[in-house]
Amino acid sequence: MQYLPRFAGKVAVLSASTDGIGLALARRLGQEKAKVVVSSRNMDNVNKAVETLKKENIEVIGVKCHISNPEERSNLVQEAVKNFGGIDLLMINAGVSPYIGDLMDCPESAWDKGFDVNVKGPFLLTKEVIPTMRKRGAGSILFMATSLIYKDVPYMGVYTSSKSSLLRLTKQFAMELAKDNIRVNCVAPGPVNTAFLTEIAKTELCQNIVENEIPMKRIGRPEEIAAPAAFLLSDEASYITGETIVIAGGLQSRL
Repeated sequence: MQYLPRFAGKVAVLSASTDGIGLALARRLGQEKAKVVVSSRNMDNVNKAVETLKKENIEVIGVKCHISNPEERSNLVQEAVKNFGGIDLLMINAGVSPYIGDLMDCPESAWDKGFDVNVKGPFLLTKEVIPTMRKRGAGSILFMATSLIYKDVPYMGVYTSSKSSLLRLTKQFAMELAKDNIRVNCVAPGPVNTAFLTEIAKTELCQNIVENEIPMKRIGRPEEIAAPAAFLLSDEASYITGETIVIAGGLQSRL
């Protein structure tokens, strides 16, 4: 499929972007002529993603970055600026579910890991990128939450509590950065066919949600998240900021 070059001249930095939704969005942005920086905590995965995208004629570099590591966050920004001159687009896809069970039994270490990766890391990486966007006179930022934040889901309290914080972070950054012509939005996918979902998809709870609560009665594909995510990052969404868009096959998420 051929796409319009909506992102020609734009530089896109993506965290956790070597597979699943992150890789699908890196591919979509690259197909629309963005210069792409993919990253992951695993350098082997970074190299594989870069090799894959280069074979598709996408201009891309890869950087090792664990979003909870301050030095690696800074290096990610520095490499993007060194190789491509700046940053126009930022998508943060990092996410962990370190504990599944009742919150009363959740160890402090699991709680800390969930918020470090799902909230603190995205917050701090965004802070590091904003000065480069201000220098370029504009920017677009996208966080990745989950549609589960709108539901009462047993045993997923650490994941949903941390991911729900991104909605407030989106609103706050959007309010503060509008004067700088920097937009901030968020997407909340439903169940998507990724490695992250592999184990959860086997559970009776997930199968019940798909069968009884998603009108389309299937899980999504990474490309089905990448397309609206790319729209939100693009200038076509120039009057949209501070919003969270649910992409979940009709799963109820609002009153």
